[in-house]
Amino acid sequence: MSEVLLIHGACFGAWCWQAVIAELAQLGVGARALDLPGREARASLADQAEAIVQTLERPAILVGHSAGGFAITAAAQKSPLVTGLIYVAAYVPVAGMSLAQMRRAGPSQPMAGAFKVDRAAGLFGFDPTRTRALFFHDCEDASARLCRQAIAPMEQGLDEVALGLPRAAIICSADRAIPPEYQRHMAAGLEQREMACGHAPFLAQPRALAAMIAELAGKMRPLG
Repeated sequence: MSEVLLIHGACFGAWCWQAVIAELAQLGVGARALDLPGREARASLADQAEAIVQTLERPAILVGHSAGGFAITAAAQKSPLVTGLIYVAAYVPVAGMSLAQMRRAGPSQPMAGAFKVDRAAGLFGFDPTRTRALFFHDCEDASARLCRQAIAPMEQGLDEVALGLPRAAIICSADRAIPPEYQRHMAAGLEQREMACGHAPFLAQPRALAAMIAELAGKMRPLG
């Protein structure tokens, strides 16, 4: 099986995957996580994709949470070492649309008013009074670990969306940040699994999440 590289969403970090990495190891799956550029600093979506590509040394399946769905898709277009993509409570990119545009196109806007935007610095974060309800209602409250995030990757789209690769999605059916029905819509045509948890399955149900990642990754074989 390919290596599994775990990519966080906006304002999170590699720290959020620690328990999942341990659970994957118990299943015999090698996995690691990466801090993307753009945490407390300006960065572009291309910068994030390049950071992923530069860390690849062998075939890898990329797992992206939330906004990380854009970063893994962009990276897949740059490296033949990417053998598959798994989206976890994530935005599945549509060609020509930015994440911000996709969010606004959703059936409801649960994150409306939760953003604290600093255009001068090129960063945004979440209102700390909103994060527990949005992200951590069913798990440890990790609000204090969230950081500010570069705005640019949220406003940049992709011309292509790696349709030639095996792709799958894990839907979080109790997600209060990205409506579950919108997750299913974005993942239409992909193999899907569902978890009865909120937006942070790596904290709420790391063992179940690891099992789903391992099962889906096992079906994604390197090409050639």
